[in-house]
Amino acid sequence: MKFAFIGAGSFGFTRNLVRDILSYKAFQDATIALMDVDKERLSFITKAVEKIIKKGNYGAKVLSTTDRKEALMNADGVICTILEGGVEVWKHDILIPKKYGIDTNVGDTRGPSGIFRFLRTVNPILDIADDITRYCPNAVFLNYTNPMAMLVRAVQGKYPEMTMTGLCHSVQGTAAMLAGWIGAPMDEITYTCAGINHQAFYTKFLWKGKDAYPLIQKAVTERKEVYNQEIVRNEMYLALGYYPTESSGHNSEYNAWFRKRPDLIEKYCTHGTGWNPGVYAYILDEYTRKEHSWRDEITAWLDKEVELERGEEYAAYIFNAILGDGEMFKFNGNVRNFHYVDNLPYGAGVEVPVLASKHGLEPMAVGALPPQLALLSGTSSQIEEMVVEGSRVGDKNMIYQAICFDPLTSAVLSLAEIRQMVDEMFEQNKKYLRQFQ
Repeated sequence: MKFAFIGAGSFGFTRNLVRDILSYKAFQDATIALMDVDKERLSFITKAVEKIIKKGNYGAKVLSTTDRKEALMNADGVICTILEGGVEVWKHDILIPKKYGIDTNVGDTRGPSGIFRFLRTVNPILDIADDITRYCPNAVFLNYTNPMAMLVRAVQGKYPEMTMTGLCHSVQGTAAMLAGWIGAPMDEITYTCAGINHQAFYTKFLWKGKDAYPLIQKAVTERKEVYNQEIVRNEMYLALGYYPTESSGHNSEYNAWFRKRPDLIEKYCTHGTGWNPGVYAYILDEYTRKEHSWRDEITAWLDKEVELERGEEYAAYIFNAILGDGEMFKFNGNVRNFHYVDNLPYGAGVEVPVLASKHGLEPMAVGALPPQLALLSGTSSQIEEMVVEGSRVGDKNMIYQAICFDPLTSAVLSLAEIRQMVDEMFEQNKKYLRQFQ
């Protein structure tokens, strides 16, 4: 077997996913192909993977390269964790909207920030997909790069036969959080979760087969420490009746309820105790800090004892189901909506249960979302469809029109202000937007 990591310099993701893959007997003599354009980061992750192999006494081999063709040639599995441009490039996704009054927490998924990240990233992602069809057309392609829904939609729109899905850890992470709130062991929890990436909801959340939502309601409304942990998400749950999958910080950007005025940001987005309550430019500050500390952090990890216990990310389980011992694995993945969610746009990117097996990837139909959820996620989904199409045909005006309907943007800015902001973001990013030139 051969597994190619494109963007392998994403140190945390790559080292953990390699550890998970090699924990399966079928893959312990695999070739791990590490590819990144940053030679220094590539050197660090190569040392980390070699350390994992040595600790596990595996027969695996490491291929370390800056050549994508070499990494992909005859690969069985491909994992993508790229970032197009460093902090000095994508910081403007956050800084320019802020100048116009749009306060951003992360900005990697939707809204003007996420849309321009997509417009930059879709070109290298499609280049990777082109190379997969040339050099490893039967490979299983797993994408971790954001904005997930639009990138997966773009790739699957061009290559509908490709065995490909997008993965996000928010579904299993939030399920574990909710289980902890109600005192339930995770192995006794089952759920149905559907929607779009970073805006999916648990339409069923069961403990030993019984509806656990009354217990969640009690925890959120009667325990202050639970409410304070995820203020934005808990407010959304109390209003909509179903719990969303992504952090309060992310969710605060995807609607018009929490970030359109300073007093609302102060009330809902600054005092939560969860990992990301919603403060301005959270992820920009994190990346800026790591610009100076990442070498020390990686060196510290390399000096520690390696742990080989398999983690909770889906990738290795999916590869094992399709390429390994065949143990079927059900997960939530990102695919195009071909009648999987009845009341979200046909063909758009959705996040639904998917079964991985020797047959490949089989998405599951979940029927219709409750109408309030379909209205919220459907608005974002239609915007994403416009953006993907606007990028495909090189229509700047379609991008502007899509951003006009973004819930937070439209709550803060006039049409003329949106036009000015979008023009400035196009100018800032023109080096990366070949589809519009």
